[in-house]
Amino acid sequence: MYKEGKWASQIIALQEEDGKWGWFHSLSQFYNSPITTEQALRRLQILGFTIEDECIQKAVQYMNDCLIGKKMIPDRREKVHDWDVFTSLILSTWIRRFKRGNREADSVAGKWAEVITRGFQTGCYNREEYISAYQKVLKPCGGRILEPYSFYQVSIVSDCLDSRIEETYLDYLIHRETGIYYIYGSRISCPPPDLRSRNASSYLGAIELLADYKHAGAHLGFAADWLLDNRKENGMWDMGAAAKDNLYFPLSDNWRSEKTREFDCTKRVNELVSRLMRHSQ
Repeated sequence: MYKEGKWASQIIALQEEDGKWGWFHSLSQFYNSPITTEQALRRLQILGFTIEDECIQKAVQYMNDCLIGKKMIPDRREKVHDWDVFTSLILSTWIRRFKRGNREADSVAGKWAEVITRGFQTGCYNREEYISAYQKVLKPCGGRILEPYSFYQVSIVSDCLDSRIEETYLDYLIHRETGIYYIYGSRISCPPPDLRSRNASSYLGAIELLADYKHAGAHLGFAADWLLDNRKENGMWDMGAAAKDNLYFPLSDNWRSEKTREFDCTKRVNELVSRLMRHSQ
């Protein structure tokens, strides 16, 4: 239903012939596109698009070409961190969010899994061990260290860690004061006080990301309980008009009807609660 809606149509109409949408990561410079490739992919995934859809196939092929050096993303090379390490991470993350089995992307995921494993092998986060493995495995040419708590690292290793490391890593992410970079900036173990808010929608984004881990259910039961406690008497959820952020919501073409908004919110929450409960079994 959402794949046939106006939001998806608007994004697909902006896709370029080679599969990209202007800049890949940053809108800091002028380009004839109001959306980055990352923004387009994130929104399309939320709307239900998969590797079976032509627009995603084109984008994945474009990202693969950039990853293996046949093409280059148009973004200006940043000097804050090693640009090659960063771009291989973001390209591989987005490829793997739609398709497993890509040799280059899976290789990058394996390297990050090795680095994170070293950083968490003692049962807690050891930054010195993490940096040592980072330098040895990723071989950056200077720049700032990419810490293990951004959307990219959390996403790319979700199926790469052994059970002990995964549980330690999840515990670390859930209790970080500033959450997951690029997704949610507060402690994940403390749900927002009000479900009817944009902040709560971002919070669900963090839980949805962590729910990709096989041990998520054992660590995120509090989030499922919070959602169930906030269900309306009619069995539905409503996150309010303030949740509209043009990323997670709206899913339907408009929210002029409260029932439509309630349907969108309930669909999202139901899917998340089902994932958490499935993991906990």
